[in-house]
Order: sequence, then structure tokens, then C-alpha cells
Amino acid sequence: MKKIFFLNILLLLGSSTLSAQKNTQLERPKLVVGIVVDQMRWDYLYRYYNKYESGGFKRLLNDGFSCENTMINYIPAVTALGHTSIFTGSVPSIHGIAGNDWIDPKTGKSVYCTDDSTVTTVGANSKAGKMSPRNLWATTITDELRLATNFQSKVVGVSLKDRASILPAGHNPTAAFWIDDASGKFITSSYYMQQLPGWVNDFNNANPIDKLIANGWNTLLPIDQYTESTDDDVEWEGILKGATRPVFPYDTKKAYAADHGSLRQMPFGNTLTLQFAKAAIEGYKLGQEASSDFLTINCASTDYCGHLVGPNAIEIEDVYLRLDRDLAEFFSYLDKKIGKGNYLIFLTADHGAAHAEGFSRAHKMPTGLLAKDLESNMVKTIEKQFGAKKLILGTDNFQVTYNKERIDSLKLNINEIKSATINYLIHQEGIQYAVDQDKIADASIPEPLKTLMINGYNQQRSGSVLMVNLPGWLPAYCKKGCTHSVWNPYDTHIPLIFMGWNIAHGTTNRTTQMTDISATLAALLHIQMPSGCIGAPITEITNKK
Repeated sequence: MKKIFFLNILLLLGSSTLSAQKNTQLERPKLVVGIVVDQMRWDYLYRYYNKYESGGFKRLLNDGFSCENTMINYIPAVTALGHTSIFTGSVPSIHGIAGNDWIDPKTGKSVYCTDDSTVTTVGANSKAGKMSPRNLWATTITDELRLATNFQSKVVGVSLKDRASILPAGHNPTAAFWIDDASGKFITSSYYMQQLPGWVNDFNNANPIDKLIANGWNTLLPIDQYTESTDDDVEWEGILKGATRPVFPYDTKKAYAADHGSLRQMPFGNTLTLQFAKAAIEGYKLGQEASSDFLTINCASTDYCGHLVGPNAIEIEDVYLRLDRDLAEFFSYLDKKIGKGNYLIFLTADHGAAHAEGFSRAHKMPTGLLAKDLESNMVKTIEKQFGAKKLILGTDNFQVTYNKERIDSLKLNINEIKSATINYLIHQEGIQYAVDQDKIADASIPEPLKTLMINGYNQQRSGSVLMVNLPGWLPAYCKKGCTHSVWNPYDTHIPLIFMGWNIAHGTTNRTTQMTDISATLAALLHIQMPSGCIGAPITEITNKK
């Protein structure tokens, strides 16, 4: 009996020693992969679920942890803001990226979010590489990983879009790459390097686009199986270059010859992006050395195709079915290259999308198009009322920006001008609210709209008056396809799934925010949260190791 007792004691001591040994080294995944699917509505996870194969979206849902009620907590819900807020854990009011573009109140000029005249294009002769993250005020989770490891961790951003590669990769990454439409090659900026690595040149010189578009674009499945979508030829769908109607099959070589940018509207843009992501893993040995590395990937063709045809088209369904297979192949590659369980993936979206106006109208859903001359008539009204021209610099992101220097020089009252603007807007068809952004707290509007407005309002870069459409109402230019930017769930309810290293399978329907993503990653990686982070760790994930 004594022998058994002492044997148990020794086993317990041995177990404690092993446990202590296990905790002597900080554990991190070999590679973190952040995948942002552009314009992916949350419901796409389930609308096409029965047609997804086992290794892509279904693997994420069935093996990973899904936050089913993740919301964007600011407006406007547009691309640059989405990518920035995911990776900073912050909001436009703090991180400084107030739109894809915004009007500089001091100069009256439009500013693109990643424009940088001080740098040059690397890898092409165009101006497409004159970009950097200098307009971003806060750090990203990718920056914080670099800082935490004394810059030994490698960080790489990949997208067809410049802003969707640059902003997630942060201020001092290993590299960020995006496509140059003119040359059809992945490029970068002198902000990052002076010449492309050899592996990038090898990838570009293999002419992958030619191979991807060689056989045209037809449906992956027999077209009569696309029962989740509308007919193949409806009036509210836009048309791919070179085609005369929005119907399959598409002559992709003809479309690409007419406009290289049309690649972005095809599913093959996503395939190209993931192929390049694999080349980056190989070229930089991501996840294969001592450091814990980070790869950011934006699949952007979902957005370009969505804008063209809207959420209910066979084209968009086919894009997602093909992306599902591309993701399955990519995950399988990571299993073999990095090792299953050695990498951490999260998949989310930068925003969603509204139904096309024609689709909603055809199905008796609330909808409409704002007046084509809404802005010009607003300008004329203000000029007439105050007896002066050029008081308004313009509207962008549903925000009105004023020429404050001119208003001051004419000794006019800016508050009276804003009040007159609001009075004009609230009497226009399709406008539900118009708000002075400096007085949001006093406005007669419900929560959570107030908080979304405050979070999205950047005093240096946003317009002073914000207009909010009625649900389902779109800008006048949106007669074909769709758009996004408003507070409604179709634009702000996004997927969020974590899978892989230390992630237990599960779901939560508790409300989580886009800004919680970086806070959760910081907790998992044991690093500092980004400098402007307002999010909180999703404890259902961090506590299930």
C-alpha cells in the first residue's frame, strides 16, 4: 500500500514538473493569417452553405469559433475604414482614416487614404505605387507584434487593393504588395523597399493572370443549381466589360483586354491573391523560422463583383463558391507547410452591402434612389440663402464639408449655415436624418446611431454635417449593382471566425464589435493592444485554450 502511495506522489511531482517545464517558454502560433473578404455580408456564410465544400467556409465554421453577431461600430462602413478598424481595434475618430477619400477642409482638395507624394512606385512605371500608411495615426496589431519581438516577426500585406494591403500591414512591415492594373503585376512602394524581391518578379513573370482567364468565366456548377440567386439576366445588374448582357458565360480575355481592372470583378482576382499569398509565405519563409509571423490577405473580387451585380446575382454566388474552394486549397497548403495547429487564422469582412435598388423594388422591399441633383440643389440653396458662393467644398461619405476659411472671411455664421443645410436635407426624399456632427449628443436620433456617428466622426477629416438614408435607399448613381456605407445591418453585420492554434470550436451570439478583433489577437499573442484600440478581448475565444 505504501509503495502505491509513494508512486502516486512521484507521478504527481513528475506531472507538476512537466507542467512547469511547459510554461517556461511563451507560446505563440508560428503564423497568424488575417483574411478580410471584401464586402462579405454575414449571411453569405449560410446562404450558400449547402453548396460549400468541406474544406473552406465549412471548415472554418465546423472547426473554428464563430462570432455570429459581430457588428461595425462606426459609420461610414467603407473599405479603408474597415481594414483599418480591424487591425487597429479603433475607430475613424481615433485612427484618422475617415474614408477611402475625404475632403481636406484646409485645402478643399480630395485626399485618398494612402496617397503619398514623397514615395515612388516599385515594380512598375505607373503612379499606382505612390502609397504609404502615413495618414494612419494609430498602430496596428501587426505593428504591435513587430514591436513585441524587436522586429524579428515578419509582417506582409497582400491585396489587389493598395489600401487593403497597406493599412492592415501597419507602419513598419516587412512588405506590402498590391496589383498594378496597367501592367498586371504586383507592385509596392519605395516606402517599403527599393526593388521587388526576386520571388515577386518570378511570380509576375509567370503571367498568372493570362492562365487564370484563359478559359473564360462560366458557372462552377450547372447554372440551374444556383437556386439561391435571381435569374441570370435582370435589369439591375451591371455588365462586365466586353459583354452586352449580364449573362454567363463571360469572355474574360475580351473583358481584360478592354479594361485590365475588370480582373477585379472576376473570381480569378481572389485566386490570384491567394496564389500570391502562398508565394509570399515561400519567399519570406513566413511561419518557418523562430519568429511568430503575420500575413494579412484581402480577397477583393467579392467587393468589385458585388458592386457590379449586387448580392443576389448568380455571379456573386459563383464568386463565393469559387472562393470557398480557393480557401480550402489555401488551408490545405498551410496544413502541409506550417503544420495543422501551428497557425492561427481569422476571417472577417470590412463591410457588407445593400440589396440592389431594382431587386428590392421588384420584391416589394423598402427602397429608393436619392435625387441625382440633391447635392447641387443643396449648394444652390445655401448660396442663395447666405448670398455667397463656394461655401460648401463638397460631399463625400454622406458628409458635407464646408469652406470654413471663406465663411470666416465673409463673417458668416457657420452654425447657421449648418442648420440651413440640415433643414434642406431632412426635407429631401429618402433622407431620414441629418445631423450636425459637432452636436451629435443633442440630436433627436436613437442609439446606437449616435455612437456610430461619434465613432466615425474625425474632426480634422470628416464633413461637419452627416446625412442618414432611409433603410434600403441608395445614392442616385446606384441604378445598377449595389453599394455600402450606412449603419444598417446589411452593411455592418459581418462574419468573424477564428480557427487553428489554441482555438476551440464554438459559437457566440453575444454582440461583438469589429474593434474587438485586435484586442482578442493581442490577448492570444500576449502582446500590447494597438495604440488606439477601444475593443475588448472576446473571452469565449481567449479562455478556451
